[in-house]
Amino acid sequence: MSSIQITPLTGSVGASVEGVNLNEPTSNAAFDVLHRAFLEYGVLVYRGQRLQPEAQIAFARRWGKPVQNNPLLKGLSDFPELAQVTKIPKETASTEAWHSDSIYTEVPPKISILCAVVVPRGGDTMWCNQYLAYERLSPAMQRMLEGLRVRFTGLRLARMTGSDAVPSAVHPLVRTHPETHRKALYVGHPDTAHSIEGMTPAESRPLLDFLYAHSTSPDNVYRHMWQEGDVVMWDNRCTMHYAVHDYGEAERILNRVTLEGEVPC
Repeated sequence: MSSIQITPLTGSVGASVEGVNLNEPTSNAAFDVLHRAFLEYGVLVYRGQRLQPEAQIAFARRWGKPVQNNPLLKGLSDFPELAQVTKIPKETASTEAWHSDSIYTEVPPKISILCAVVVPRGGDTMWCNQYLAYERLSPAMQRMLEGLRVRFTGLRLARMTGSDAVPSAVHPLVRTHPETHRKALYVGHPDTAHSIEGMTPAESRPLLDFLYAHSTSPDNVYRHMWQEGDVVMWDNRCTMHYAVHDYGEAERILNRVTLEGEVPC
């Protein structure tokens, strides 16, 4: 598919895609190009698509099985697979921290696809490459992390929803991507990465805090400045992201489809 152009956006994560119209069915040949680029860059940006809900769902189904009726997001009645991300008060926003989606569940999602409908001034989203975060560690540190498992909790989510129930799950601190077979750090905000299995929270905290800061160094980040019509998709298995809430009470609407994932291993 010589008409599709893939251009890296940084030296570490993300690429832009040109020469494809996502409102039309994606051919097998085009999908193969996009799939290879997605596995290589972790985040793909398609500018100016103005993707319609039916087309967004159809495109998402090429990548896997969409999650239906997400209880945490406002959905569209005619499209149970599509949820709307709208403005959330800054003081309760659980996404204004580096995170992997739903890491505190037994089977976190693998991919999310966002389409910008209404964009305020600000409201950027950042992604970091968790392959590189792992690969930049010393061999001694990599050996030390092997086999460690972390208790992840949805504390920030519980605060946002006002729920007394805090979901939790245990996953490897280093996970292996099921398609690329590369290793990626699987960590999160201190409210999310609670403790290493077999260690106390106090013993776990210094190591988890170091890995969190190490993952999000500026040279490992792509920052996306949204424009209406943009489509961005990311691999939840090898990236973290951060939604910047700097737009006050302005309206912000993004249509989102999330795909069911696999048990991290």
